[in-house]
Amino acid sequence: MIWFITGSSKGFGRHWAEAALERGDRVAATARNLADLDGLAERFGDAVLPLRLDVTDRDAAFAAVRRAADHFGGLDVVVNNAGYGHFGRVEELGEDDVRAQLETNFFGALWGTQAALPILQAQRRGHIIQVTSEGGVLAFPGIGAYHASKWALEGLSESLAQEVAEFGIHVTNLEPGPYATDWLSVGSRRSTPNPDYPAAGEGHWDVGDPRATRAAVLELVDAADPPRRMFLGKSLAAVTEVYEDRLKTWNDWQPVAVRAFG
Repeated sequence: MIWFITGSSKGFGRHWAEAALERGDRVAATARNLADLDGLAERFGDAVLPLRLDVTDRDAAFAAVRRAADHFGGLDVVVNNAGYGHFGRVEELGEDDVRAQLETNFFGALWGTQAALPILQAQRRGHIIQVTSEGGVLAFPGIGAYHASKWALEGLSESLAQEVAEFGIHVTNLEPGPYATDWLSVGSRRSTPNPDYPAAGEGHWDVGDPRATRAAVLELVDAADPPRRMFLGKSLAAVTEVYEDRLKTWNDWQPVAVRAFG
């Protein structure tokens, strides 16, 4: 199996690249700093193709995906994993904050997807995995820009899945909960706090071991009929509560909604 994984220098991307390589798959692994991939190349030799890539550069994304497909003779799994979280209340978000968040988390995944589609369509098979988040289906205060990027990617990918099914291409929104990946300390950015708001305390989450996701992701890519959505971790209970509340609200207001039809 041939993989293309963005954001392979650390976190989930690194774990999944290693898991694939350890079982004998081949991986095109990308990172903004090529030196961060030296360890993979030393361990796995020709089975890994290290590629420098800033996912916000559309032309570079297309070139990297094409190079990977040409090098290995095709692609089976494309994992749009690169991303980060931006912390800041909605009022605190600067224009550059929001644009940068969307450029990486949303547009970066879009460019990787668009680059891979002609290759997968020609093969009449393939699997695109969009690494969104439990934050792609629910939201917390103080991280609205991040949620906006992930909700946008989820919606895009729901449409995409319907568009490419006839080509034998699967699309999965992979939705991790909180994990010990240094996402808060290393992989996030923050807006300047607005003093009109009380100081925000850091969230305290039950975080999972990212190594434990390896087997789950391999099982996902090996599935004959993979799901369009899949959590990693213990998100289901919280998301169920949110969706039950949404359904109740919609039902409560359904008489008003129907009257609005005319």
